Amino acid sequence: MENQISDSVKMDEKASVKKAFIQFDKKQLVNLQYVLSRELLRTNKRGTYASSTIIGCNTRKYHGLLVAPQPQIDNDLHVLLSSVDETVLQRDAEFHLAIHKFPGGVFHPKGHKYVTDFSFDPVPTWTYAVGGVILKKEIILLSEMDCVMIRYTLVDAHSPTTLRLMPFLAFRNYHSLSKANTYANKKFTEISNGVKLRLYNGYSELAMQTSKAAEYVSVPDWHYNFEYPLEQERGYDFKEDLFTPGYFEFSMKKGEQVIFSASLEELAPRRLKALFQSEEDNRVPRNNFEESLAGTAKQFVVQREKKTEVVAGYHWFGRWGRDTFISLPGLTLVTEKPELCKAVLATMASQMKNGLFPNMGNAYNSVDAPLWFFWALQQYSLFTGQEESVWKNFGPKMRSVLDAYRGGTDYNIHMQENGLIYAGVQGHALTWMDAVVDGKPVTPRIGMPVEINALWYNAICFALHLAHKSGDQKFIDQWIDLPPIIAASFVRTFWDEKRGYLADVVDGDHKDWSVRPNQVIVTSLPYSPVEDSMKAAVLLKVQNELLTPRGLRTLSPKDPAYKGTYFGDQKTRDRAYHQGTVWPWLTGHFAEGYLKLHGKNGIPFIRHLYEGFAPTLMEHGMSSISEIYDGDPPHRAEGAISQAWSVAELLRINYLLNKYTKQKKSANSSL
Repeated sequence: MENQISDSVKMDEKASVKKAFIQFDKKQLVNLQYVLSRELLRTNKRGTYASSTIIGCNTRKYHGLLVAPQPQIDNDLHVLLSSVDETVLQRDAEFHLAIHKFPGGVFHPKGHKYVTDFSFDPVPTWTYAVGGVILKKEIILLSEMDCVMIRYTLVDAHSPTTLRLMPFLAFRNYHSLSKANTYANKKFTEISNGVKLRLYNGYSELAMQTSKAAEYVSVPDWHYNFEYPLEQERGYDFKEDLFTPGYFEFSMKKGEQVIFSASLEELAPRRLKALFQSEEDNRVPRNNFEESLAGTAKQFVVQREKKTEVVAGYHWFGRWGRDTFISLPGLTLVTEKPELCKAVLATMASQMKNGLFPNMGNAYNSVDAPLWFFWALQQYSLFTGQEESVWKNFGPKMRSVLDAYRGGTDYNIHMQENGLIYAGVQGHALTWMDAVVDGKPVTPRIGMPVEINALWYNAICFALHLAHKSGDQKFIDQWIDLPPIIAASFVRTFWDEKRGYLADVVDGDHKDWSVRPNQVIVTSLPYSPVEDSMKAAVLLKVQNELLTPRGLRTLSPKDPAYKGTYFGDQKTRDRAYHQGTVWPWLTGHFAEGYLKLHGKNGIPFIRHLYEGFAPTLMEHGMSSISEIYDGDPPHRAEGAISQAWSVAELLRINYLLNKYTKQKKSANSSL
């Protein structure tokens, strides 16, 4: 029986290597520069996640094996279980498989030297070779429960083998760090095959159990000065003390599998193996670029406390209104989950105030989020064909936004006599270019931003379309005269024939002619206030000065204010955030505008641009697209390792490519 299990493990490993889209150079697994720059992330439907580097060495304060919400404390995420250190004991020798970073550039222990293989799909899997032992380790996060499981398989052993597991606990908000203290509760309660404990009052209890009976040795102690180099690089506190309550120890036979679980609820040990296997069986394989993106898209939609929301990015972003609406079509509609899209729209609509949506947290300070709300509804309508239903369910909210913008609302957002939207007050950044340094926006964009007014025009036209379909004559009479006025004012205000592109923002007589990507939105919207000749000129300008293999720069390199790298402390990084840094999400609107203009002839260029992102899935956050990239080559990945709108817009590009390819084939077949 043991040989059968061992043989099946080997067969599974061969099969996974053959099918895996995301693969790693085995020779580089002992190279710290290689393994520490690549990060893992697994999430569940509740917003809980497990994350680290592919070698298991935490390099961020956001890393941890169980990072779960604690609504009873602050409704934020908290690192409960930071890591689990494994030690193989054989013939009076100890082999430590873990690795941590400590002061002085010291890595200890150096368990990475025992890693012979690592695979990402369907679950992260490591193979260690120590002496005569071959041990396989697999990690899975349960989709419906705040529980992480680690399955250990003793593939081979030539003498009696014991495995020791030592959990390191943090019990702190994921934005902060843990320091040794006298308040930590060292008491624990014995439960079936394990213990449960909570370090501090107010926290959920953490239950740690094994699938087979194990000896638990209580040795409560603090371990000091774990270092997180990526926090140091970002200018933050980077040293942490972690608490170990004790360790689990059990013997293993060749071919045997044992599961360790850490959960916010006590489980029956006999269920652990079945739970792990069931979760693994339900994992959708990521055999190609598209499947990898679709699999990652699921990680952003969180259902908790009767709300369905979109997490803007991992690790440190929460729900952002603007990002939600921009991400929704790619995350849900393209992946054939329209009911999920509707649920998110309903959740967000319930939180509207004064025609505005909450952006970060409870800050209603986004001028573009309400207009992207219209675009998300528009995409939902196009995908489902439920136009009358959209007007019935969301029409009152849509009218509320339009009335608020027309009559005026917070932050000096109002429609002018020429039909265009003016927005902004000193000290606030209301558009997506929202970095603030020392209380001052880096790109304030007070006045009439170009994409805001394009979205405004699109929103009114879409609402009128729905009103026509639904026979809402009252709304039609109120708004029908406005679109031609807005279109004429838009061209007169933003367009310059000699320059051949659109001003980024206009405030009175001042026009900002910085070459920025915001104008590309004008080319992609279903209803645009400009003619195709202007769209063509805009796309050419953007292509020549802003387009990179990783998205669009936020400022032309020809501009004296351009910053080509995103690096340093927060102030330095924020000054570069929208001053040249590349954003992948903008690629979606460039691609859509380009395909609308060039049709089937634009397919090869956009497909080349889209497929060029495939290698990035193995460079920063595994199987995901980063938040941003450097403006300068080689366009290094920066920021959050997994960003919702980055992933979403690439999925939407693939959808558009398939759509235009089908149209091309249909046209050819009719000849």
